[in-house]
Amino acid sequence: MSTGPGPGPTEPGQQTLFEWSDTVPEAAEPTPGPAFRDSPEARRMLDVREVYAEPAALDSPRGQQIMSRLSPDVRVTEVEGHWRIPSLHGNDGNIGRWVRIKTETLVLGVKHTLATRPNGRSADWIAPGASNGCAMACAYCYVPRRKGFANPITLFTNIEAIVAHVQRHVRTQGPKTEPNQCDPHAWVYDIGENGDCSVDALVSDNTADLVAAFRSMPTAKASFATKFVNPDLLALDPRGRTRVRFSVMPADDARLLDIRTSPVAERIAAAADFLDAGYEVHFNLSPVVLRPGWQRDWAELLIHLDDVLPARVKEQAAAEIIMLTHNEGLHEVNLGWHPKAEEVLWQPDAQETKRSQNGALNVRYSQDIKRQALARLQQLVEAHAPWLRIRYAF
Repeated sequence: MSTGPGPGPTEPGQQTLFEWSDTVPEAAEPTPGPAFRDSPEARRMLDVREVYAEPAALDSPRGQQIMSRLSPDVRVTEVEGHWRIPSLHGNDGNIGRWVRIKTETLVLGVKHTLATRPNGRSADWIAPGASNGCAMACAYCYVPRRKGFANPITLFTNIEAIVAHVQRHVRTQGPKTEPNQCDPHAWVYDIGENGDCSVDALVSDNTADLVAAFRSMPTAKASFATKFVNPDLLALDPRGRTRVRFSVMPADDARLLDIRTSPVAERIAAAADFLDAGYEVHFNLSPVVLRPGWQRDWAELLIHLDDVLPARVKEQAAAEIIMLTHNEGLHEVNLGWHPKAEEVLWQPDAQETKRSQNGALNVRYSQDIKRQALARLQQLVEAHAPWLRIRYAF
């Protein structure tokens, strides 16, 4: 099978990225086992023992509800602001406790700046998120790049203000008159840019409140990406107004990079349940990490999608392809807790510096490598899952 043109003579390190075998081994069986808020699996994901909280967040109805669900033995430390907590974000000694902090620490804050930003890629708009940070520990996550040495969940308790802001913004837009890559009919609002709404729902009703709000917005649709199967979300009755984007990648990549997430096979297996519960279900092929065997393993994943997904999921599915973006600061943090991940994430010979939309200075695959990789992955989709419409590739 052809893998496209090779690099020029001045690019000796690039050719190996496009000459690996596409031979696909037999697919493994999906692994069942969703998590529930009160289940042992949920407590393994998030067993809160310490809370840092702004006083206003503690005093709010949502803050009190969250605290009522935690153990009475939880230690509470009041802080002036949720964004920079010196003993948490500014303490380089926390690197070795990266995962434990995500498991045992929760931050409660008030989101003071409510702004909806245009996007035009995955969604039309980025809504003000109801959280920041995550209990999962994906080695490539962009959120901790600005936080320092710890990145547990921060939950914002002024959910009423967040919902009201989004409702006003949706009303201001009026109906969507021209289809685009985000959606042909509805304005799409990403509600989970800096967190994972499925994990947030283990300790907070913020996700439920946002899903309920969009249920009554005929011109808009919520959207969030997730790597965690939380069956509690099946009871939220979204009525087609919330899009769940299950992020998927080859199993070997996920075992190395998607720390503490639901296995990829579980995410794929959950798609039909979420569709039947009233969600629109899409997929994120993300991030695409280039390493020996990447074409073979992505082909295997696409064949698995084609084999196990029922027709009703395929008929409405679409996908985003997102190539890896990395960051030198995160690279240094990862070396302190998960250096093996950096063997595939940090590839200076294949990467170049880029300025992201948010102003951050990151690294991505060089333009030639990225262009060839995107073209190759799109060929694999066409060959193995031709029903999967690619909405967006970056």
